[in-house]
Amino acid sequence: MSSYSDGIFNDIKELRKLVQKDIQSNWYHSLENISVNSDSFNPNEAKFKLDTWHLATVNEKGYITWDKGRQVKWLAQKITIPYALQDYPLSGLTLRLVLTWWAEDAKIFVNGKLTQQGDLFDSSARILLTNSAIPGEEFWVAIRLVSPGHDIGALMRSKCVYEKLVGAVREPPLQKNLIGNQIDPGFFADEIEILAKYLTKFEAEKLQILVTNINEIDWSKVANAQEFDRALANFRQQLLPLAKHIKQRCFYPLGHAHLDLAWLWTTAETYQVAQRTFESVLNLQQDFPYLTFGHTTPALYEWIEQNRPDLFIQIKEAVRQGKWEILGGMWVEPEVNLVSGESIARQLLYGQHYFKEKFGKITRVAWLPDSFGFSWQLPQLFKQAGIDYFVTGKLHWNDTNKFPLGCFWWESPDGTRMLTLMSPPNVTGVMDTNPITMTDYAVDWESQTG
Repeated sequence: MSSYSDGIFNDIKELRKLVQKDIQSNWYHSLENISVNSDSFNPNEAKFKLDTWHLATVNEKGYITWDKGRQVKWLAQKITIPYALQDYPLSGLTLRLVLTWWAEDAKIFVNGKLTQQGDLFDSSARILLTNSAIPGEEFWVAIRLVSPGHDIGALMRSKCVYEKLVGAVREPPLQKNLIGNQIDPGFFADEIEILAKYLTKFEAEKLQILVTNINEIDWSKVANAQEFDRALANFRQQLLPLAKHIKQRCFYPLGHAHLDLAWLWTTAETYQVAQRTFESVLNLQQDFPYLTFGHTTPALYEWIEQNRPDLFIQIKEAVRQGKWEILGGMWVEPEVNLVSGESIARQLLYGQHYFKEKFGKITRVAWLPDSFGFSWQLPQLFKQAGIDYFVTGKLHWNDTNKFPLGCFWWESPDGTRMLTLMSPPNVTGVMDTNPITMTDYAVDWESQTG
């Protein structure tokens, strides 16, 4: 990395310090097996007094971990809004608690009330603590986490993020956040980092322009948030021409929840997870109409159809409206190395038949994100089932030899070719959709594919 980039990224860190606070080392844990009988409790009860708990240990990766085998871990801390971070006033900003965990079950309580739930598949959250920060206001936060049966549990990240209030959630967020003083240091830092990454890789000769502008930030104005934010907005306006070529690129995000049908749990548990996941997606689409979701596995759809016909009707309507993509074409997401060709053919026959009967169409996209290797004959079999595209991300798991292609033609022995796409990789065990991670992958993917 050039000295130009080093200076830019140092300034980016300083901008984030104005509105972000890592709180990972502030958690206390209880040695007792605490039980609660409802979705709310009184945090003033003796068993929740933090002076009887112990400060949790953070390991070298910054994680708080505990034993595997569905062991329960309670973590808690009191969050007090300061007047300022690094002299930047916080009054009136929104405050979100950003968490990432690795746990079979997660419940987050704020001031004794259950505000968020999750699991291995839904493993991160941005919990709104307040729409308008008041210095001195306190929030008592407790997290109940259950480790997976097969692996240690972990709270991997926790930080407070202060942001400007964006427009209505029904509008794409970029429509209002960038007008006038609606910019904040954290958002500006994200934009600058994204710009710097693209310039470093594709237009290095323009980095000096970015450096010159960033060097003009008057850090002495930090204590006057309105004036400082206005200056950032002006800098942003000056830098827009540098982003001209970036705007020729576009992300098309697709929501997806990878559900192992029967891995380290019973199919009955998977059906319940699928039900909750599908309900959650439909609810999110009410708030975010531009959200598109995709899912595989007719076996799950059939269970929903038979056991939750009301939910199935909603899914069919979402498919009709183009908000829900049916994917995969196979009855489940199978292992495709040990089984016979006839088994794969039957997976495709039954899966595509169900999609055609219930949704009026078959899928053109094969989707196997988690199968450990792929038979050379798959393009031929997929093509004969009406499929034109194949998506996987499993080859990102190579720990020594990085797979060199992001998008390529995969050819079977008989000459059948299928356009194949590598989906983004998992990050620290969970899919991370923050803009910086997405940019890193996009830059890498473009370098591979041109």
